[in-house]
Parts: sequence; structure tokens; C-alpha cells
Amino acid sequence: MLRDTSHYTKQEYINIPLDSNKVGEFLQKHAEYAQYGEQMREFYRKRGYHFAWINEEGITEQAGGLINMMRSDVNDGISVDSSLEKSKLQSLYDTMALRGANVNRNDPVVATTELTLTGQFFVYANKVWGGMTSDSARDLEWYIPRKKIDVNSVLDTIIANPKKVLSVEEPVNRQYKLLRDELQKMATLVKSHPRWDSLKIEKKTVTFKSGDSSAVIAGVKTRLQLLGDLKEKDTTFLFTPLLDSALRKYQYRMGHKVDGVIRQQTLDALNRPLEHYMHQLLLNMERLRWVPVEVSTDYILVNIPEFKMHVYEGGKLAWSCNVVVGTPGASTVIFSREMKYVVFSPYWNVPPGILGNEVLPGIRRSGASYLSRHNMEVVGASGKVISPGSINWNQYKGSNFPYIVRQKPGGANSLGKVKFLFPNEYNIYLHDTPSRGLFTETKRTFSHGCIRVQEPKRLAQWLLRNDSSWTEKKIDQAMNASKEKYVTLKEKIPVFIGYFTAWVNSNGQLNFRDDVYGHDAKLAKLLFGK
Repeated sequence: MLRDTSHYTKQEYINIPLDSNKVGEFLQKHAEYAQYGEQMREFYRKRGYHFAWINEEGITEQAGGLINMMRSDVNDGISVDSSLEKSKLQSLYDTMALRGANVNRNDPVVATTELTLTGQFFVYANKVWGGMTSDSARDLEWYIPRKKIDVNSVLDTIIANPKKVLSVEEPVNRQYKLLRDELQKMATLVKSHPRWDSLKIEKKTVTFKSGDSSAVIAGVKTRLQLLGDLKEKDTTFLFTPLLDSALRKYQYRMGHKVDGVIRQQTLDALNRPLEHYMHQLLLNMERLRWVPVEVSTDYILVNIPEFKMHVYEGGKLAWSCNVVVGTPGASTVIFSREMKYVVFSPYWNVPPGILGNEVLPGIRRSGASYLSRHNMEVVGASGKVISPGSINWNQYKGSNFPYIVRQKPGGANSLGKVKFLFPNEYNIYLHDTPSRGLFTETKRTFSHGCIRVQEPKRLAQWLLRNDSSWTEKKIDQAMNASKEKYVTLKEKIPVFIGYFTAWVNSNGQLNFRDDVYGHDAKLAKLLFGK
């Protein structure tokens, strides 16, 4: 399908024509742009082979904007495959800028500058807006479908609107731009503080709190002031109320226990080189190149390293709550599907691993009483209950057991009182849990892969909020029934299970989290090498 180019006027085409043969000749000489050859040809065909970056007044604002963005990204550590120096684009641009309005379209430098700018635009768009290939993302266990970018349309828009800043038209998620801003701030801080001394406590068991006095407290104040958490400079040794507030802010941003106490965990985070956090920003910017530019619908996002679920209405954050995710040995998968069902008072079908490692050995030790103590029953493929006494338990392991062991609905059910299904091949879903105490832990990796939700009733109410028949009373009754009940949602809700260890929250605070599954480390090898 051809793009609509009717928005171009004759004046916008610029009065300098480009010999169509020049495009082919340029691509033959510059193999680095060969993969973008068809895109470049299409771009100039749609323009009637008129210049895009150069007009009768000389080099355009858009050309300067592209170069400034590339230079800024390189300075901040964002790698672009073909740099300004390697492509000679900077020197070409400088030559044209010096000539001003003295443009001779027959001069080979003019056509070379024009086509190099277009080629570099596609290089930049592919690297900075598109990121690594879909295959690489899958190798990193990222199974959320990648966004698709119509780069030619972006280029058309930029050329046709010279007054717009290039960054406004970038086809990247808003979070990407926020992290790039934070990267620039951190790069500036690195220039003024390339290294800093380690803050040390003599004994790792020692902590400091409000009212204490120590040389290390002065060091913490200085570090927090540089990072922006402490607004006023203070080099005294006293642990002041202002430090208490700043420390809590820092702990919140880092995902630590928020209590205003200086402990070893705090010092470890403050002692990491700024380059560590710059790399973390770059890693998450790469992930953000893969996600949709904007999601304006209702949706649910679970961020694994944050241990949080975020609920969005019309693309805006509505509310959040804590979650428990899989252990590193049974990690929660990164993927997306549509929420289709709410299941009240659910059965829990015991997975083969738990069946073989826990349930069957328990039954062999205790007999059928193990099942009754755990409110479990055995059923066949048809769902018919089978008497435990009719089964020779000693001949089976989890993998060859021909029946289903399931836990009946009730308050002690491992899935709690409700589960939320977005059918997928990973058998992962959201659910309630009777183990409420785990939500108060700072690091919440305790499940077998599924996601436990701290506020399941609120989630059920939100999912059913447009169905007037589902009142709060009816939801309470369904959650406390003795019979399982499936409810099909009238409107399916996208669910994204993501993995972001750096982001800017709705309050404008830069957050970092630990790499709980080692995905950052794998991505870093691809982006930065050893």
C-alpha cells in the first residue's frame, strides 16, 4: 500500500532536483547502506527525486537536528552502528554549512551529503528506535511481540514539518525518552565525579539512624545530594531529619526497605560506580525500543524486578499493588496475552513438578490423610472423583501419574479465592494466595512461576467494573463459595509481563532494581561485549 504524500506541496519538495541515478550509484559505493537501499529509493520516488535535506538556502534545520541528536546520543553512551566520523557526515555537513546559500547541485558533494544524511537517518532509526533483532530478543527470553515502525513515514513527517524538533517525532515509548534524559544527567555527573570513594562501615552489622553521628553519615549526605535526593548541601556528621527524608526517598527509588536506616545494602548501592547505573539505563532503553510507542487502552503491566502490578485505564496509571513472582529457578516468563476469564473459588491442579516432589511422597508417607489435610482430591480426565484407596501410589512418579490431583476451593487453596486467566502456553496466570505475609517482603521471588496478587478483590472489581450485575457483594459471595465459577470478560484486557530494572515513575523519580533473573547480564553481553 502506497503512503499518502498529498501533504507535500511543490514548495516542500524543494526546487533542487536529484538525479535518480545518483541514488543507485551512491548505494553501490556505500555498502553500509545497502540494507536500506529499497527504503531510500522509495523515499526519493515519493518525493519526485527532490532533495530532502538541502534546499536553495543551503543545508536545512532538519539536517542539523539529526546530527545534533546523533552526537548527543553518542556522547551519552548510546552506540550507533555508523558514527558521524565513520560516515564522514559531520565533515560533509560542515562543508555545506560553510557554503550557505551557495548551492551548486552539480557539485558531487551536494548529492553525497544529501544521500549520506538519508542513509544515516535509516541507520539511526534502525539502531536507536528499532533495537536488536526479534530473534535476539527471544534468545533473551523476551516473548512480547515487537513493535513495528514505518520509518519512511517518520522521515516524511520530519521533512514536511521543519519547525518540529526531531525528537518529538521519534517512534519510541515515552519511557525511552525519560530514561535518555536521565542518562544525559548521569553522563554530566560522571564528568564532574568520574570516581568516588567507597563509603564504609567498620562492621557490616552496624546501622545508623536519625540522631546518630558518624563520618560515614557525612559521606552519605554528599552522595545523596549529588544524586538529587538531598536538596541541601550538608557536610556535618549528624543524622538529621532532612537526611532521614532523603534516605527514604533513595530507598524507595532503589527498591530497598524504606525505613530511613543506613545499612550495608544502602552503602553498597551508593558505592556502585555511576557507569554501572548508566549501563543499566542503556539496557532498559534497549528493551523500551521493543515495546509499543504508546498504549492508549486499558491494560495491565506486571514488572517482574519491581514486584509490582500496574493497572492502566486509557493508557493512564490507575492503581498499583505488590505481587509475588517466580523464584530464579522457576522464573516468571516475559510475554503478553489478553485477559479473558476471572475464576472465583478456583480449583488448583497440582503441577507435575510439585506433584512428584511434594504431593506423591507425602501421600506415600501418610496415605489418604495427606489429601484430606490439604483439602485435595483425585480426578480423572473427565473430572470424575476417584477414590484414593483404588490407586497404587508406589508405582507412580509425577511424570507418569495418570490422574489429576487438585486442591478444592476454600480459604487454604494455594490459588486463594480467585484467579485471573490470560491463556498461554507457559501456564502462567495471576491469582490470590493464602500466604499474605510474603507481600511485605522487599524481594518477592517465592512462587513457582505464576504471579500472586496482593489485592485480588480489587482486581476482580476492576475487571468487572463495566458489568453492573457484578456488585461488590456478589464478588464477595463468589470468592467465598464452595464451587468454582468461571466468568468470561466482555472486553479482553491486554496483560504485559515485563522486565525493567530502570524506569521513571509517575512522580518523575528514577528507579533502579536488582537483576533478579540475570536478564540484564545476558543483554549486557550482547550490547557491551565482555
